[in-house]
Amino acid sequence: MKRRHLLAAGLGALATPSLVRADPKYPERTIRLVIPFAPAGPTDIIGRMAAEKLSPLLGRTVIVDNKAGAAGSIGAMEVVHAKPDGYTLLFATSSTHAINPTAFAKPPYDPIKDFAPISSICVNPLVLVTHPSMPPSVDGLIELMKKNPGKYSYATSGIGSILHLASEYFKREVGGMEVVHVPYKGSGPALQDLLAGNVAWMFETFSTTLQQHRAGKLRILAFAHSKRASIAPEIPTMAEAGVKGYEAYTFNLIVGPAGTPKNVVDTIDQASRKLIADPSAIKFLEDIAAVPAADTSPERTAKFIKDELAKWAPVIHAAGVKIE
Repeated sequence: MKRRHLLAAGLGALATPSLVRADPKYPERTIRLVIPFAPAGPTDIIGRMAAEKLSPLLGRTVIVDNKAGAAGSIGAMEVVHAKPDGYTLLFATSSTHAINPTAFAKPPYDPIKDFAPISSICVNPLVLVTHPSMPPSVDGLIELMKKNPGKYSYATSGIGSILHLASEYFKREVGGMEVVHVPYKGSGPALQDLLAGNVAWMFETFSTTLQQHRAGKLRILAFAHSKRASIAPEIPTMAEAGVKGYEAYTFNLIVGPAGTPKNVVDTIDQASRKLIADPSAIKFLEDIAAVPAADTSPERTAKFIKDELAKWAPVIHAAGVKIE
């Protein structure tokens, strides 16, 4: 099913929830949720679901405003410079709050000091996917790569992207793999070359690759999360496939500008808790292999950001990524 159909189906199933307000004075007008990427991608799809669901919970419309560019930094800066009153929020991602602050030579913002953590929505785990000519297991792929240093290549959506870093993290964890990195301008062209057999493997999202996997055009070897995905339970996790402790995913959080009042944070936090507890919202996320947050709280969100920064910083440094 195409992403837009998933979105339409998911939103149609969401029930109208009860109003949530920690402070009766907030919100009094429309709230803008800045999505730092273009429409129709995974971040946009999940962000629109969240906005649609939060609107009746908060009693005011939450509109989506796509501000793409500079790996999410343009949208992030839009929120950094916004008035901290709860009416401009960021749908933060792994790019804006785990990668860019380390990968950029001159980061335009501080992911901790410049934002108020509000709520966690989900993670969207990646999958290791190969051309069908490659071995049918993770162990087999690793063995082939190690026996043929420099012969094979892997694709990514660009230098410093989560797909690139997930690949470098994978190489670091298994050790001894010399594989040529082929960066593309987006995951679409990378997938096309993988389908054509011009590259051997890559990391991507489940929703982007599952249809080709089931058609036999690509082969998903493993799911980069601690538990298998309900939409494809036959596919093992990376740990089950032999790479213990390996997890790689994009994520979606709601943050506001630094200084956002506590009553505003509490109101959105309470609404987010109801969103993630809604069975239809859970199904929407699971249908695209996203994993709803177990704890949406501001405290958990703050810790999650710090943990993700710490996780990816050494991978970024080891890969020599420095974006000017």
